[in-house]
Order: sequence, then structure tokens, then C-alpha cells
Amino acid sequence: MILKTRVAGKDIEAPSEIVNGVLWIHHEGRTFATELGKKKKRHRAGGASGGGDLEAPMPGKVTKILKTAGESVQRGDAVLVMEAMKMEYTLKAESDSKIASIACAVGEQVTLGQTLVTFEAKAGG
Repeated sequence: MILKTRVAGKDIEAPSEIVNGVLWIHHEGRTFATELGKKKKRHRAGGASGGGDLEAPMPGKVTKILKTAGESVQRGDAVLVMEAMKMEYTLKAESDSKIASIACAVGEQVTLGQTLVTFEAKAGG
């Protein structure tokens, strides 16, 4: 969709998209995002209570897979990179975990909420 607005007396039109409650606006080579309404917690990696999944936060294309199945990750470790709206987004583990499986490939187009990586709880964690 095209967002039309007036900023500092200047009319602006910019491509935009609402994805998972976030308004994404692309204007003059820059991308802006703002949450709409109530903030939703996105579950990306296993929490302290057990395993979990890394899900696509928006539609896009997987450009890099940085970890392999069976590899242990720590909270904040980069797991994969995807491209959406002409920007690269690094998806990170939210907790110490072990990668159970990778459900995507480099070059694959993914959809909002699609499971990309499945984690299991780290032993003793």
C-alpha cells in the first residue's frame, strides 16, 4: 500500500506494509517501523521453560544460515539472516538452546510466522 501524509508542510507518499502489528514504511532509501496497538511478543527461540521455534517476523527471503542443526547457541547469537523490504534482518536466539532442525534454505521465500529453525532446551537449562 502507499502511505500518504504531510510532514513539515511537505506531502509524502511512501510504500508501506503492516506485518504482524508493525507498520513498515520505506522512504528515500530508509526503512522505518512502528508498532501499532498493543505490543505482541514474538516467540523466536526456546525460553527457560523449554524449546521453541525461530519464526519469520515478516515475509521475505532467507539470505544466510549461520548455524547448523545440532549446534548449541547462546542467547543473542545470530542464527540466520533474511531480506525483506530491501533491508537485511538478523534473527537471533532468545535463549541458550540447541538447534534441533533448520526448516528453510538460502534463497527460500518465507511467509510471516513460518517456522525457520526449531530449538530444543539446553540440557540443565
